[in-house]
Amino acid sequence: MTPPGGRVAAGGTGCPRLRTIAAVPKLSDLGQLPKRLVVGRPVRSDRVGESLLPKSLALPIFASDPLSSVAYATQEILIVLTLAGTAFLFLAPWLAVVVVLLLATVVLSYRQVVHAYPSGGGDYEVAMKNHGQFAGLTVASALLVDYVLTVAVSVSAGTDNIISAFPTLNQHRVLIAVGLVALLAAANLRGVRESGKTFAVPTYLFVAGIVVMIVTGLIRDFVTGDPVVAESAGWSITAEPGYDDLGGLALVFFALRAFASGCTALTGVEAIANGVPAFRPPKSRNAATTLALMGGIAATMFAGVTALALIGGVKYAENTCDLVGFPGNCETDPQRTVIAQLAAATFGGDTSVGFFYIQAATALVLVLAANTAFNGFPLLGSVLAQDRFLPRQLHTRGDKLVYSNGILLLAGFAALLILAFQADPNRLIQMYIVGVFTSFSIGQWGMVRHWNREIRLSDDAAAKRAMRRSQVINTVGGTLTTAVLVIIVTTKFTRGAYLVILVMPVLFLLMKAINRHYSHVAEQLVPDQDARLLPSKVHAIVLVSKVHKPTLRALAFARATRPDVLTALTVNVDESDTRGLQADWERYDIPVPLTVLESPYREITRPVVDFVKAIRRQSPRELVIVFVPQYVVGHWWENVLHNQSALRLRARLQFQPGVMITTVPWQLESSVGRGEDDRRDGPMPGDLRRGLTDDQVEATPYG
Repeated sequence: MTPPGGRVAAGGTGCPRLRTIAAVPKLSDLGQLPKRLVVGRPVRSDRVGESLLPKSLALPIFASDPLSSVAYATQEILIVLTLAGTAFLFLAPWLAVVVVLLLATVVLSYRQVVHAYPSGGGDYEVAMKNHGQFAGLTVASALLVDYVLTVAVSVSAGTDNIISAFPTLNQHRVLIAVGLVALLAAANLRGVRESGKTFAVPTYLFVAGIVVMIVTGLIRDFVTGDPVVAESAGWSITAEPGYDDLGGLALVFFALRAFASGCTALTGVEAIANGVPAFRPPKSRNAATTLALMGGIAATMFAGVTALALIGGVKYAENTCDLVGFPGNCETDPQRTVIAQLAAATFGGDTSVGFFYIQAATALVLVLAANTAFNGFPLLGSVLAQDRFLPRQLHTRGDKLVYSNGILLLAGFAALLILAFQADPNRLIQMYIVGVFTSFSIGQWGMVRHWNREIRLSDDAAAKRAMRRSQVINTVGGTLTTAVLVIIVTTKFTRGAYLVILVMPVLFLLMKAINRHYSHVAEQLVPDQDARLLPSKVHAIVLVSKVHKPTLRALAFARATRPDVLTALTVNVDESDTRGLQADWERYDIPVPLTVLESPYREITRPVVDFVKAIRRQSPRELVIVFVPQYVVGHWWENVLHNQSALRLRARLQFQPGVMITTVPWQLESSVGRGEDDRRDGPMPGDLRRGLTDDQVEATPYG
């Protein structure tokens, strides 16, 4: 008999006793409607290959974070340098050159990773296989924190650019940011390819707009002799106390702090290494090509924006009231972002089409940059869940073949961060790159060990030369990223980095605890000889409150199992009710003796549990099956009125060894819903007793 709503796959050469039933979802179910409006129609598992990405979609999906960091990386350098007024702005181009060189080195290093480890584990897999579990979990904790911060920082920075175009929205900053996180989560729940198509156009529009702005600004400066002049070019900056007279080691530390802020341009580079499985074959080559494209575009845009900011004389201070000449109220009015000032200066003011185009594209790409995390976090969570370091639910794909639980978890934590820091990107960004460079450094040194092992195992001279070249690249990358990590921790520790340094060990210990739990459970569940022994006998207990249809059904089901002993059990909490029950029991001539437990303190749960324990003590190998009649209701509020005693009993009995709990449902009329074509999904209570067959029931309209 074919089950309703399913198909039986017959034939084949497999075991003749095995049947595969393919369930067909009913999309007309009203309970599924809100979910379908958000995520769309479900996708079959055998279509997973159709969700793989070509390079044209992989670039905006995985590289939107490093590309969008152009919008705030230069700004972060200027924020630090202007703490000392304008005296040290001459350091900006040199710091930008070092950041670009570092970016190129990291991109080259990660090209080696995607070829050596194409499974998508990225730095986590590299660390786990080459350094061991401690390093692997350190990288995992760093990446998980980094992905959450990526969403919070990118969305907050995007909100900042929206406010630069429409300053009156400043009072709704947090609400806008949280709403954008919810929209991103919904888009990603619809599936990788669908979100990729959604995000591709804004990313390419942003790249095109920034390139046009840079080229236009440079042509105006070097060709037409009409250089861009930012709105803040004529302002001066009051130096913060302690920064007005820097020299020696203090100046070096100051420059290193500005460099560390500029390293935000490197965030998101690792996402492609973590997302290799999402590429179309040949996966490694396509991922490496996308990395190279991303690195080249990001470096070009970052260098161009920094050059244009210096040409235009942009001023941007951490404290708005330090800007001498700021036209608004420094306590309440926001500064325009660096990108906004450059767009206005290049395209003819803050009412020009070019200005609004750049602001719209920048805000969009910054918000969509969080999509890098929405792809990387669930993939990493799936790998960690498969390795038993995170809950197994994170390894399960949802209706759209995406890791839905990981997406929802990321959105929740990012929204909490945005609320805690009031969607202020300048505060959030101080915590941002600690996790990034932790994973960079451990991963690169892991690759050095990987090449050492591969060189020892290889006999091919040409292959060895290629491996040594890769090893040199990873050595340089590891050296630089480790140095930068030390700089970041040193210069940003008191400004927020300490929070990440505290959270990472907590995540590390949590993952270790989850792994220990899963390992301990697996040891307990290994089959042994005792698990195959049959119980000496079966003692069935039916809980009775009164003689009614649910009780009679439970008794009938219990008798159908043919137990060795069958006990109908009630608890005497009211003498008159119990006498009435005994009278009804005799009047209906029920062929099972009724056992009454005395309860002088009017408890129900404890006497039943003690009765079951007594049976188990007398015969430890005896299986006790407790049949619990339970109403099935159709409205949430009906649960408050029914089943409370049954729920308490089940909660206590499930901890007793050798005891099975069997719920015998009785569907009330409110629980019988409607199927397709306004027909009942099954028989009403009493239909079977009246002799109606399934066909007759299905032919009878509900009501």
